[in-house]
Amino acid sequence: MSDETKDASAKVDAISTLSNEERAAINAMPYEEAREKLVQAVKALEAGGLTLDQSMHQWELGEALAKRAQGLLAAVRAKLDAAQAEQSATAATAGTQSNLES
Repeated sequence: MSDETKDASAKVDAISTLSNEERAAINAMPYEEAREKLVQAVKALEAGGLTLDQSMHQWELGEALAKRAQGLLAAVRAKLDAAQAEQSATAATAGTQSNLES
């Protein structure tokens, strides 16, 4: 990580409304829980009536939850793509003499 990236990350962490415990909990959440909590954060923002600090917290919470859910979906997509590629490679040689010689 470059010094610029470290500095930018430190600045974001310094002004973040999320605690380390919240970040750790989000990073451990399964997809379904992250998605449900994201829906709750959006509803809280849409309902209004929050202070500026509360709104900022809900927004940051939503961003972190969305990032977690997207990361989990990307990991599943990568696994599916790998499985499909393996299946395609296997299908190309299925029932051939080269497949039987292994």
